[in-house]
Amino acid sequence: MALTTQFLTSIRGFLKTLDGETLRDWLKVEPPLPQQYFELAAELKEAYQDNAAIERLIESCLPEEDDVPEGQGTTWPGFVAFMKDYFEYWRDVDFNDLLGAHQLLTALTNSCATAFNNPTYGTIMLETSISLCSSLSKLTMTLNKRADLIRKLAALHAGDEERKSVIEVTAEIMQKFFITCLTDRSSPRYAQPTGKKIGVYIFANKTLKLLTMNHKSYMAAQLLTNVMAKSPPLSYYPAAQRVTYLYFLGRFHVNHTHYSRAAECFQEAYSQTPSHFQNHRRLILTYLIACNMLRGRLPSQALLQRPEAQSMAPCYSQLALSIRTGNYVLFQHTIKQHEPWLRSKGLPLLTGLQYNLRVLLWRSLARRTFLLTYVPPAGDESRKAATLELRHLETTMRYVQRRLEGYLPARVAPKGRQAGINNMLLKAVSNSAAPASADSTLAPPPGGPRRLAPDEGLLMGNMQVTAEHVEGVVASLIDQDFLHGYIAHAQGVFAIMGTKQKGSAVSAGWPPPSEAVALRTTEPFVPGWVKEE
Repeated sequence: MALTTQFLTSIRGFLKTLDGETLRDWLKVEPPLPQQYFELAAELKEAYQDNAAIERLIESCLPEEDDVPEGQGTTWPGFVAFMKDYFEYWRDVDFNDLLGAHQLLTALTNSCATAFNNPTYGTIMLETSISLCSSLSKLTMTLNKRADLIRKLAALHAGDEERKSVIEVTAEIMQKFFITCLTDRSSPRYAQPTGKKIGVYIFANKTLKLLTMNHKSYMAAQLLTNVMAKSPPLSYYPAAQRVTYLYFLGRFHVNHTHYSRAAECFQEAYSQTPSHFQNHRRLILTYLIACNMLRGRLPSQALLQRPEAQSMAPCYSQLALSIRTGNYVLFQHTIKQHEPWLRSKGLPLLTGLQYNLRVLLWRSLARRTFLLTYVPPAGDESRKAATLELRHLETTMRYVQRRLEGYLPARVAPKGRQAGINNMLLKAVSNSAAPASADSTLAPPPGGPRRLAPDEGLLMGNMQVTAEHVEGVVASLIDQDFLHGYIAHAQGVFAIMGTKQKGSAVSAGWPPPSEAVALRTTEPFVPGWVKEE
């Protein structure tokens, strides 16, 4: 008996017994492979160059039966078409030709989606569908890294009105499987999934991974909308699927700057990952700590000492220290030092930390300036509101900008108190300094000030700090609830409100940043995350 006939006879037996797992194991499409598959390919090349001959062979070996007994299965037209494409795939595939192999596998997976859609017997194709989507996704990501092949593919489709990338095409195919699972009526929405509904989050995870790893997560918006509309609760699915889905859902929200949503996803994924899965916990924790920092929650030393946090501790500990102290110089140094590592975790994470943490640095810088310069009034003026003089904050910000430009501390010649300069602040910014001839707290660097990139300066590059900038920063902090008070423009001060209730001016004027963020970002649910009723 010919090998093709033996193969189809075995396939018919798997359909009859509804053995989806064995069917998947037989319908292989990628190396490593047993020798029989190469022999099958050779037989197809030799005897079945005509597509019609393949169709006749399959129809004779896989006849559609009537009156199938309960608990048994049979073939159907969609499966016959799939097997025809499967044999054509093995007849024509050349694994050294990635572009050709991808086109054949794309057509085969599309055909599988049609067979899987059958309401009666399609469920038997679930394991095969998962396997084919995994193979197609892997080949697509490999192909997407080959610029020469991508250019060749673009040339082949140059005349198309709507040209799509290989990532988009593959994602659309995988979403067909997802929709088939999502719309399956074998079980109610809020009941334990059965039938094709078992695959909802398997295909959602494969699609999210493909899009996220290739910087196209924005294309997942419709998928997440469908999940919210029809998917069973995530808690009904195995832990591996839950954790994977929450991780990629968190990545989606990071890419769209919804850090509170992302942190909730990462926190749940981290909690559900056993401690012995160190690599998984490390990957999740990388984004969880970053998102919490962007919410004003800095990592504790105990957290950074966990085994899974060792690789990220040098970066995150220094970022946390710079935020606590308002140290812009340390912040910029840490970002530059660890930029390759942060960039490897995704550009949205790097830019989020690089730009969105600045508001916390401004808050801490204003707080430190207040602690250095504020002198409580005595006598009859003791009931006045505590204030931060904006000119003192301007002095501090100018000092920081100079340090970023490379200026070095220089000892100032003794002199009387200058108008507009607080002696305590002056001492703070000039102590431990080397002597210099210039009458300044800072000495210019050799060769002149360093030219800063737009993201390196206190405001932007070498832009100099002015009183208007200072007032704008303080007003922004007040508007975001990072400062509690108001600006008295006539006096040029930030006046703190609620000192008596809080017990101290610092506690009243600088509420915990995490509370301020929570007031603005707390939501009743996380989009994309279906929970039980």
